Amino acid sequence: MKIVFATHNRHKVEEVQAVLGPSFQLVTAAEAGITAEIPETQPTIEGNASQKARYVYEHTGLNCFADDTGLEVEALDGAPGVYSARYAGEHVSYGDNNALLLKNLDGKSNRRARFRTVISLIVDGREHLFEGTVEGVIAAEPHGDGGFGYDPLFIPDGYTTTFAEMSPGAKNGISHRGRAVAKLAAFLRGEEAR
Repeated sequence: MKIVFATHNRHKVEEVQAVLGPSFQLVTAAEAGITAEIPETQPTIEGNASQKARYVYEHTGLNCFADDTGLEVEALDGAPGVYSARYAGEHVSYGDNNALLLKNLDGKSNRRARFRTVISLIVDGREHLFEGTVEGVIAAEPHGDGGFGYDPLFIPDGYTTTFAEMSPGAKNGISHRGRAVAKLAAFLRGEEAR
């Protein structure tokens, strides 16, 4: 089954394809003919996921899905949240975002955080939402060179290593995105079986 993934982020495509498996072929937004930046101007993670999926569906007419993810840090009242990708500003590096997060947590004893992913799937014009979360803590400094985003700082509950220190398979098995994609995959397999 072919389905458009409304993203230009190749890391996300690789992660999601690994969870979905070979029975699904992901088509990127660019491969579906969308080369412009996909808008994400909503004030919530759910809103951004829906906006991106609707944009791709309206421009291609193809079944598609989009995700939005946020890192929600307790001591920062849920920040960076919906602004996770641009926490340190527009067009910044992952390192810039990580550095600002560590600066804002300096001196705070509460390091609790959670990653939350919401996926908006549009099949035949109807939207379905799937959510995945993972609880953990923010490390005092970056560790590991795998993954992307805040992975070098996030230590999931029950582990002593960051996401960036885990193999892709180990991370996908417990991550917020992995959990949301597993729900998406179960739904799609049900649709395909009809």
